[in-house]
Amino acid sequence: MEQFDPAAMILRFQARARAVRQRGLPPVEGPERKRFLDQARVDFQDYAMIGDAVARLEDGVLTLTVDLRPKPDNTA
Repeated sequence: MEQFDPAAMILRFQARARAVRQRGLPPVEGPERKRFLDQARVDFQDYAMIGDAVARLEDGVLTLTVDLRPKPDNTA
């Protein structure tokens, strides 16, 4: 059996987030278009959040730490 690699899992979620951002919009209109865009937004958020996580595997327990605090604005 292959050993689980938490870092590889994080990379897969980062790739999924990029894929959601880059995928085209199918030829749908009206309410279906809005549903598609809303789902893409949620998919990206979920994949990006896990892609930004710090993963730790200890004694068979996977722990993902996601810092949701706003990042300071360093433009000033």
